[in-house]
Amino acid sequence: MVNGILNIYKEKGYTSHDVVAKLRGIVGQRKIGHTGTLDPDAEGVLPVCLGRATRLCDMLTDKNKTYETVLLLGTETDTQDITGTVLEQRCTEHLTEDAVKNCILGYIGEYDQMPPMYSAVKVNGKKLYELAREGKVVERKTRKVQVLDIQILEMHLPRVRMEVSCSKGTYIRTLCHDIGRKLGCGGCMEQLLRTKVGRFVLEDSMRLEQVQEYRNQGRLWEIVVPLDVMFADRKAVTVKPSYEKLAYNGNVLKFSGVQGKENLCELAEKEQVRIYDTKGRFIGIYRYRRKEQVFSIEKMFLDQEEQKDENAVFDRNPGI
Repeated sequence: MVNGILNIYKEKGYTSHDVVAKLRGIVGQRKIGHTGTLDPDAEGVLPVCLGRATRLCDMLTDKNKTYETVLLLGTETDTQDITGTVLEQRCTEHLTEDAVKNCILGYIGEYDQMPPMYSAVKVNGKKLYELAREGKVVERKTRKVQVLDIQILEMHLPRVRMEVSCSKGTYIRTLCHDIGRKLGCGGCMEQLLRTKVGRFVLEDSMRLEQVQEYRNQGRLWEIVVPLDVMFADRKAVTVKPSYEKLAYNGNVLKFSGVQGKENLCELAEKEQVRIYDTKGRFIGIYRYRRKEQVFSIEKMFLDQEEQKDENAVFDRNPGI
């Protein structure tokens, strides 16, 4: 089984689920999951987790994201993007570049955003887009989102191309809609390109046909990001042979049960470390309890059963 993360470039016309389905065929395994939905007409970075890396999906979904988008002023649609039914069109000739710029930059920071009806947010157990397709509009609660930065890249009114960095759960099409409303002319999202999710950037992303080529050449391992790379900022510790079974079962480990303690002299209370077995296989993330001088499990990636499977560790099968 392949364990790691692929930085996929999702193309227009595919849903995020389509990408997962196609990768299952390419890689030849079912245990694959994506890390955040992109609309079919949106493009860009979509980290996809394989094998044991699926345990990271929630963590990657929580990462900040960066988008390049085109705001079209003067047009409102039911989906808040250009694919929807036009609800209203208004004149934009009165707008000045300064007024538009000031309005857009005013959204930097925290603001209350209303999830769009065409979204996967659930209300009373049902997804909003399912209700929207039935012609229903239900009351939604606003959610606090964080717009970290907005860079205006190009402005040819009524269009504005801009780069937006934001927290998870931020709808860029809703941001475009809200900007249009505030300017009094309406607005919608015309294009969307996701350029960054955490450490994964557009320049390193791979299209599905490229992944297929690597698979055909037996070089898939070259483009799969190993699990432990996601925790490269944590100190690395190796378990002593007599403590490996305890580690595989997620048990508490004594400070005396690990090697490489010279790296741990300055460990802070509750600091996280990467734990490896003596074969160099990544077991998981442990947290140090300084007073008791022990490590307790935080996130397990290699358990007792998995370590018995020689093919369970991707690094041991570089011919994939």
